[in-house]
Amino acid sequence: MMQSVDIAIVGGGMVGLALAAAFKESDLRIAVIEAHVPDSQLESLPDIRVSALSRSSETILRNLGTWSGITQRRAAPYSAMEVWEQDSFARIEFSAQQLAQPDLGHIVENRVIQLALLEQVEKQANVSLYMPAQCQSLAMGESEAWLTLDNGQSLTAKLVVGADGANSWVRRQLDIPLTHWDYGHSAVVATVKTQQPHEEIARQIFTSQGPLAFLPLGDPHLSSIVWSTDPNRANRLVSLCDDEFNKVLAAEFDTRLGLCQVVSERQAYPLKMRYARDFVLDRIALVGDAAHTIHPLAGQGVNLGLLDAASLAQEIHQLWRQGQDIGARRSLRNYERWRKSEAAKMIAAMQGFRDLFDGNNPAKKLFRGIGMKLVGQLPGAKDEIMKRALGLKGELPELAKTSFFESV
Repeated sequence: MMQSVDIAIVGGGMVGLALAAAFKESDLRIAVIEAHVPDSQLESLPDIRVSALSRSSETILRNLGTWSGITQRRAAPYSAMEVWEQDSFARIEFSAQQLAQPDLGHIVENRVIQLALLEQVEKQANVSLYMPAQCQSLAMGESEAWLTLDNGQSLTAKLVVGADGANSWVRRQLDIPLTHWDYGHSAVVATVKTQQPHEEIARQIFTSQGPLAFLPLGDPHLSSIVWSTDPNRANRLVSLCDDEFNKVLAAEFDTRLGLCQVVSERQAYPLKMRYARDFVLDRIALVGDAAHTIHPLAGQGVNLGLLDAASLAQEIHQLWRQGQDIGARRSLRNYERWRKSEAAKMIAAMQGFRDLFDGNNPAKKLFRGIGMKLVGQLPGAKDEIMKRALGLKGELPELAKTSFFESV
């Protein structure tokens, strides 16, 4: 059976569903293809995979009508950030109050974001969901692309969007080259209970073996940790018994929140930078991790992906209204230039930040301490950093600023 759509989105995670939801007021026909259906039943403990949603991401999700679905499930605001270096005077703090903001963002489970978006997309008459289903083949024509699925169905689309993650099937089918490097670290993620309450403060310590972040969850004594360290050590940390892991974790965190108790499974995954040479080809566009992955230092990966989705939707809406071909590469070059530039800036910033805190040379530690002290004291310097982290600066799509659908 062959179905014809305007846009086929391969990947029904957070970014792919956000893109589908961005067409809720249009007459574009959308297909979303996703191999896994998320479990709608949440456990009492949060999932270990979480994201730090910025203000711009919150605005996008509000405009998509999904923010209430997130907060009704689980979302933990954080009102301040503390960053310091072990065995050094390097330290900086950020506060929502200083920026006259209600918070600096929210820590939300990835599955919660996905479920809230799926709830919205399921209401849209212009969206067909193929879940669970996987793509088996992709063929390109002059004016459309053909997809075959493992359930025997076939689709034609004017545009196929790869929103299928870091190891994107769509990207591989087109042999789109990657610029990539291994950060030489793996991230250990888990949920931990701390002796002292986190007070809605996100904390990150830089040690000689890598950064460790404690992200506050809804329970005042629960935090999600992201512990970046060399892969062999990461594997050892995952395999330690709970008591030994708790001791190492509390010591590495300078016992800032007292004793720690791991209350979830532990997972380690390798950290790699990826940057696709092409974000668009004829009939193809890439968004989110399919186009780029960055170090989780500042938790900006999902925010970058949601901005991709909002930006691509904005370009397609405009092309559609003008009667132009939404799948032609020439039509989508503005999206590509826009998002490649933003991704490159973020990759460079994360690499620079990582390099700054790499190494224990006394002179370098002194430089870091003086630099962070100056940033904390210079008028406007901290505000500028936080406004960028919040997504309040830079070239933002309309969906990240105001009610996008008023103008569609």
